[in-house]
Amino acid sequence: MKTPDSLRKPYNSELTRWWWLKQRYYRLYMLREATVLPLLFFLGCLLYGLYSLQQGEAQWQAFYQFMQQGWVIALNTLALAASLYHAKTFFVLFPRVMPLAPAALMVAAQWLATLAVIVSLLILAGVTL
Repeated sequence: MKTPDSLRKPYNSELTRWWWLKQRYYRLYMLREATVLPLLFFLGCLLYGLYSLQQGEAQWQAFYQFMQQGWVIALNTLALAASLYHAKTFFVLFPRVMPLAPAALMVAAQWLATLAVIVSLLILAGVTL
């Protein structure tokens, strides 16, 4: 004997592979999550550089030549842009998660701290401003 529960049809969601393209909010979210991909390339370059530095001058020169290729510069520029986009979205979302001060003040303070770190690194590298 069939019970009423066994006569029910299971719910099948009609969610396609491209569901996130329908709304702007989801597209921006997926773009933010995709910022990790160029950063993985940057991390690979960084690790390759450290390995080359350990191996000696000949390997370091090969790494230096590799880093001067146009496509490597383009991907590293993309990684920088992705990192800045990720930072922007994080700075905007952070005051919503942890409202310690007015949102505009928190975002400005985070960008100021980022700028201070960049300037400090440039000074340590010997770049004159």
